Amino acid sequence: MQIIKYPDKKDWTELLRRPVTDSTVLERKVGKILNSVLRKGDKALRKYTKKFDGVLLDAIQVSEEEIREASDQVAGELKEAIQLAAANIETFHRVQVQEPEWIVTMPGIMCSRKALPIEKVGLYIPGGSAPLFSTILMLGIPARLAKCKEIILCSPPGAEGKLHPAILFTAHFVGISKIFKVGGVQAIGAMAYGTETIPKVHKIFGPGNQFVTCAKQMVQKEGLAIDMPAGPSEVAIFADEYADASFVAADLLSQAEHGTDSQVLLVSTDEICVENVQFEIQKQLSELPRKDIIIRALANSKAIVIKDPDEAMELLNEYAPEHLILACHNADEMAEKVTNAGSVFIGPYSPESVGDYASGTNHTLPTNGYAKSYSGVSVDSFVKKITYQKVSKEGLSQIGKTVELMAEAEGLQAHKNAVSIRLARLGM
Repeated sequence: MQIIKYPDKKDWTELLRRPVTDSTVLERKVGKILNSVLRKGDKALRKYTKKFDGVLLDAIQVSEEEIREASDQVAGELKEAIQLAAANIETFHRVQVQEPEWIVTMPGIMCSRKALPIEKVGLYIPGGSAPLFSTILMLGIPARLAKCKEIILCSPPGAEGKLHPAILFTAHFVGISKIFKVGGVQAIGAMAYGTETIPKVHKIFGPGNQFVTCAKQMVQKEGLAIDMPAGPSEVAIFADEYADASFVAADLLSQAEHGTDSQVLLVSTDEICVENVQFEIQKQLSELPRKDIIIRALANSKAIVIKDPDEAMELLNEYAPEHLILACHNADEMAEKVTNAGSVFIGPYSPESVGDYASGTNHTLPTNGYAKSYSGVSVDSFVKKITYQKVSKEGLSQIGKTVELMAEAEGLQAHKNAVSIRLARLGM
C-alpha cells in the first residue's frame, strides 16, 4: 500500500481517484459478443461458453436431477449456515415491503402509491475461483419478497460443465428453478435479448468482472434496466489509535482478495496505527491462499494519514466507499457523520465479512463513488411504484381553478381545457 501523510485538500480528488481502464477496446469486444447473442441466440451461447469456459454445453438449463445431486454434495454444516444467513436477510428485507395507503391531500382528492413487482428479473452469479452463492441470497430473497413472477439465474459452468453445488442448493432453497449454465457477457446478452432457451427479462442484477459490468452498462443504454452501475469491489476503513491493527489488516485483506482490481483504503489519524497495520498485513498475507491476487490489489491501494477525525470523515464522504468500516473510538458518533457510503460497519467486532454473508443487510452495493447517489439493492430494487389519484366532483371544484391558472401560465391551453370543460359540466 502506498502511504500518504497529511495531504492538502486540493489534492484529494486526484488522491481518491479509482484506477481507470480504457473502455474503448473493452466496449468493442463486449459489443461483438452481445451482437452475436442477439443474432444467433443459443448457438452463440454455446460458442462463447466453449471459448471462455472450455465447456461444450449439451443442455443450457440446469435439470432437476442436477439440482438434487448438488444438494447431496453440500455439507450439512454449510446448508445450516446458508439457512441461518437467509433467515437474517429475510428478516431485514421483509420490513421493506410496503402496503399501499390512500392519502387525502384535500377534501375530495385521494392519492396513493402502490409497489408492483418487476415481472421478469435476471440474476447474474459469478462462478470461477469464487462461486458467490451468497449473492443468490442477497438477490433472490428480496426478489421473492417483492413477488417477481419470473426469476432466472445465470452462472458460468466449471470444467465439468456443471455449476458449483452450493450455487444450485442456494438457488433451489430460495425458490429459483430456472437456472442456466451460462456466464460472462453472453449471459448478460441472453437475459437482455432472450434466446431459444433463456427468456428475456426486464431488469438484470448481480456483480461481475469488467466484461460483465461493461455488458450490463451497454444493454442499459438500449433500454434494459440494471441494478446499478458497479465497478471493482472496495472498502475504506477509518482507524485511530484505539483500533486493533490485526482486525484492520484482516478487513483490508478480506476485501483485496476479491480481485486484482479491488481497492482498499485506510484512513487514520495515527501514524503508528498505519505502521502496525502494514506489519499485520504482511504477517497475515503469507498464510492466505489468494495472496497473489491480494498483492496486486494492494498495489492499487492507499493508506492516508489525516490530522483529525472530522477531516478524516470529510475525506471518506468524498471517496464514498462501497463498504466503510469505523474501527475507532466513538464509532457510533462517527457513523452519524457518514453521508456517502454503500454500507457502514460500526466498531471493532463488525467486520465487512459479516455484511457480505449473514448479518441481514444486502451486499450488492454501489461502487466507484456511486454511493453519492445510489443505494444498495433492496426490495425496492425489484418493484416499480405506480401513483394513483381519484378526484371527486367536490375535489375538482376545489382544485380546478389552481390547475387552470398554472396551465395557462405555462401556455398549455389544452391542459386548462381538460379541467375547464369538467367545471362547466358542474355548472362552475
